[in-house]
Amino acid sequence: MTERTHKTIEQAEQEGKYIRKVRSFVKREGRLTNAQARALELHWHEMGLNHSDGFIDNHSVFGNDQPIVLEIGFGMGKSLVEMAKNAPELNFIGIEVHKPGVGACIALAKEQGVNNLKVYEHDAIEILADCIPNESLAKVQLFFPDPWHKKKHHKRRIVQPEFVETIRQKLAVGGVFHMATDWENYAECMLEDMQSSPGFKNLSETNDYVPRPESRPLTKFENRGQRLGHGVWDLQFERID
Repeated sequence: MTERTHKTIEQAEQEGKYIRKVRSFVKREGRLTNAQARALELHWHEMGLNHSDGFIDNHSVFGNDQPIVLEIGFGMGKSLVEMAKNAPELNFIGIEVHKPGVGACIALAKEQGVNNLKVYEHDAIEILADCIPNESLAKVQLFFPDPWHKKKHHKRRIVQPEFVETIRQKLAVGGVFHMATDWENYAECMLEDMQSSPGFKNLSETNDYVPRPESRPLTKFENRGQRLGHGVWDLQFERID
C-alpha cells in the first residue's frame, strides 16, 4: 500500500469513517473533480450519513417525521436531487458506492437549495442491514441497476428473492418498491421475482409493468434511448403484509 493510500485510510478512520477493506464488487473510483471534492469537504457533515453510525432515526436525521424515500444507486445524483426538490414534503436518502457521484450529488443539492436529502457512500446491502430500521420507508427506488446481461452473471444482479424480502421488511405496509430498467430480460426477471415474493401487490393494471410515473424524471440517456426505439420498463409493487 502506498504511503498516500495509507495516510488517506488512516485519516478516514480517525475521522470515524467506515472503511470497507474487503468488497464483494470492484469499485472503480474515478477521479474527483475539484467541485466534487469541495462539496464533500464542505457539506458532508450536513448531508452525509455514515454506516458506522448504525440505525438512523428520521427525526434526528431530518428534524421532522416526513415519509422517507430511499434510492439505491443514484449515480451522479441529478434525478435524485430533482425528485427531492420537487417533493419537499418527503425526505430522501440516497445510497451510492462511488465517491465522485456522491460528491456531484451533494454539490448539485447545495446549488439547488435542496435540504431534504441525505446520502451514504457505502454498499447498499450493508446500509439496509445495519442502518435502516424495519418498516421505516415509504418508498424504495432502484433505477437502472447494473443488468449483468450475460446469463452466467445473472446471479450478480441485485434483485434476487433475498434482496426483495429485505426491501419488504424495510418498507412500511403500504410502501412501494419502484424499479426501472432498460434491459427487457432484467425487467422480466424482476417481475418474476416480485410476483413470487409474498407480501407484495403489483400496482400495474395489467399485472406486469406501469407507465413511467411523473415522479421519476426522464433522464437524457432514457430520452435518447426512446428516440432510438429502446424500451424502459417500470415496476411498482406495494407492500401489503
